[in-house]
Amino acid sequence: MKFKHSGVLFLLVTLFCFSCTSYKNVPYFQDLGVDSIRTERISNYTPLLVQPGDLLAVHVNSLNYEQDLRINYNLERQSGSSAVSQDHPGENAVIGYLVDRDGNVKLPFLGNVKVAGYTTTQISTILEDQLATYLSKPVVSVRIQNFKVSVMGDVKNPGTYYSNNERFTITEALSMAGDLNTTGVRQNILLIREDNGNRKYVKIDLRSKNTITSPYFYLKNNDVIYVQPNKEKVLGSDSTLQKFALVLSALSIVAIFITRVN
Repeated sequence: MKFKHSGVLFLLVTLFCFSCTSYKNVPYFQDLGVDSIRTERISNYTPLLVQPGDLLAVHVNSLNYEQDLRINYNLERQSGSSAVSQDHPGENAVIGYLVDRDGNVKLPFLGNVKVAGYTTTQISTILEDQLATYLSKPVVSVRIQNFKVSVMGDVKNPGTYYSNNERFTITEALSMAGDLNTTGVRQNILLIREDNGNRKYVKIDLRSKNTITSPYFYLKNNDVIYVQPNKEKVLGSDSTLQKFALVLSALSIVAIFITRVN
C-alpha cells in the first residue's frame, strides 16, 4: 500500500515538473533592486554609423528656396540617381539613397559621396559644405530609412520591425514583438549582428541589469534577436510526449483509485 502511494506521488511530481516554468527564471532585471531610486550615467550608447546596405533619406532646405527650385535640385526625387523606393509595412513608399558596397551614395551635382563610417549628423554637415556651391546656405537632414531588426523564437509576435529612431533598444524591439512568452529563456537571448564585414553572436541575460549597461543594449540596423524556448515548451510541443504525459496522468488516476479501493 505504501509503495502504491509513493508511485502515485512520483508520477504527479514528474508531471508537475514537465508542465511548470520556474518563476525565478521569468522576471527581468532581478538584481536591479527597487527599494530606492537609483541613477546612473548612460555611457554605453554610441550614435549609429552608416554602413553599406543602409537606405538614407536626405532632405535639403536653403535660404532662398524658390531660387533653388529653378535649378531643379531635389535629393529625394532627382531622376538618374541611385534613389530606391521601398515599402515599409504601414507606411507609404519612401525614397532614399542606397549606400553601395564601397560605402558611397550617388547624389545629384555631387556624384559619389563617402558616407559609410559616419553618423547621420556628420553626413548632414558634409553635404551642407559640399552643397554650398549650388545652394544658398543649405540645411541638410539625413536619417536611415530602412533601420530594422528581426525578432525570432519564443515571443508573441515574431517578425521584422522598423524604427524611425536611431536610438533603438533590445527592450523596445521585444516589446514591439509582444514580449517574451513565459516559456522564453530570458538568460539565453541570442543577438546576431553584422558589423564591418564581421558577424557577431552575443548572448544576453535579460534577468540581469547588466543588460541595460551592455554595449549591445542599443541595437544596430539589421540586428537579429532570437529567443530560445525552454525545455518544457519543446517537450510539450512533441505529440508523442504529450500522449505519454496523458498516459501517465491516466495511470496515476487509476493508481489512486486502486489504492482507495484496497
